[in-house]
Amino acid sequence: MAKTLTGIVTSDVANKTITVTVTSRETHPIYGKQYTVSRKYAAHDENNDAKVGDKVTIVETRPVSKRKAFKLETIVEKSRGAIELKEEVA
Repeated sequence: MAKTLTGIVTSDVANKTITVTVTSRETHPIYGKQYTVSRKYAAHDENNDAKVGDKVTIVETRPVSKRKAFKLETIVEKSRGAIELKEEVA
């Protein structure tokens, strides 16, 4: 069965490629303390649908290139957009 991951798109600059950051909580084997691990995956986005900040699901596939072995499956939640502050009028 193919591996499925859910994460946030952190880059969509490259054509047909998105960078997805997947965060997970892991427990240290000896000390038992939990910590956060972030991993970045390059995923194939055929139609350039995903934008920065979108929550997406990626699925493992045959290698598309040297670094890409995942493809975009679905966009779970669209980004609500960045907040831009108005400049002061002098």
